Order: sequence, then structure tokens, then C-alpha cells
Amino acid sequence: MLGSYIYLAIALLPVFYLMYYIYKHDVHEKEPSKLLLHLFLLGILSALPAILLESVGEVLIAWMNVSPAFYPVVVATMVGLVEEGCKLFFLYRRSWNDPNFNYRYDGIVYAVFVSLGFAAIENVMYVFQYGLVTGFMRAILAVPAHMGFAVVMGTFYGRAKLAHIRGDQKEKKANLILAYCAPVFLHAFYDACAISENTVAFYLFVVFVIAMYFIIYRLIKQEARTDKSLY
Repeated sequence: MLGSYIYLAIALLPVFYLMYYIYKHDVHEKEPSKLLLHLFLLGILSALPAILLESVGEVLIAWMNVSPAFYPVVVATMVGLVEEGCKLFFLYRRSWNDPNFNYRYDGIVYAVFVSLGFAAIENVMYVFQYGLVTGFMRAILAVPAHMGFAVVMGTFYGRAKLAHIRGDQKEKKANLILAYCAPVFLHAFYDACAISENTVAFYLFVVFVIAMYFIIYRLIKQEARTDKSLY
């Protein structure tokens, strides 16, 4: 029993810490705890359709008989498309018309809570299946990566909402497309480097992770500092 609690702590503590980190930067108006809980739970729920769609994707990729040289890229792209798509779907359904969505930075908060809900259930499954070492590695790599993808998604999502309020449908559509495509690209690049078994991919992965963490940290600070009301 104690061992199970330790496994859960290793899996969930980095998730809760990063949610708190994003939440504390929401300086103008804190979001209701009920809304944030809903988004977190929907992030957990989003893992179910993602698992189903990825299973279908893996069958299709096997049927396509992809060359081993391109296999990591194809698989990583499929995973990025599916997982970020599922997150964005639940994010949009729950938060777009919510009256609490009244500041641009709120888009980041909402996206991160959905994404870290997804990361939480994924982390629990990985830690219980593969052990504490995997948990520690995911705490410094996979979980912050999910947050990073979500910060990018939420940045464009908040801009899309602002464009919608202003009546600029063209800018709204462009930002919603970027809210999906930008995190898909980051997610796919991250996964492709992580699963490729060669030295170049390893060094690309290290450089990418360091650069992304630095950029995401700066982006959070900038978006919080320049946050503005949507109305």
C-alpha cells in the first residue's frame, strides 16, 4: 500500500506543481476552482479517445508498411495530431463560451490544466508499469513537455478568443489553427527525437528540450505581464 502511494506521488507531484506554477502567474483574476477541476478531469478523459485513435493510427501505419527510416517521424506525427487534437477538443468545448474566459492569459491556464490532466493519467500508467526511474525521468521531461505544448496552445487560444470578441473572424480562425498546429509540431518533433535510435536524434532532443523550456519560461512571463482583458 505504501509503495502505491509513493508511485502516485512521483506520478502526480510534478503535475500539481506545474499547474500551481501556471495558476500563480494569473495575476489579474484567478479562475474558479470548479472550472479548473473540470478542465483537469476533461484532460484525463481526453486520454480515452486518444488511446483509441492511436490504436487505429498504429494499425494504419503498419498497413502502410512505412520505411524504418521514416517510422519514428510518422508515428510521432500521428501521436501529436491525436493527442493535441483531443486536448483542444475538450478545451474548446468546456471553456470557449465560459464567462470566466475574460482575459487572454486564461487561455494558457485552461490549456495547461487540460494538458496536465492528460499527462497525469499517462504518468500514473507509465510509473505503475515501468517503475520509479521512469517516473523521475518523466517528471523532468514528459510532464514539463506537455505543459510546454499547452502553453503554446493556450497562447494562440487566448488570441483567438480576443479576435472573436473584436469580431475579426479571419484572425480568430488563424489563431485556432495555430493553437492546434503549433503544439502538434512541437509534440511530434519531441517524440520523433525521443524514439529515434541514433546519436543525431539524441543531441537534437537535448537541444530541443533545453531551448523549449527556456522559451516557454519566457513566454509564460511575457504573457502574464502583458495580459489584457478580452472585453
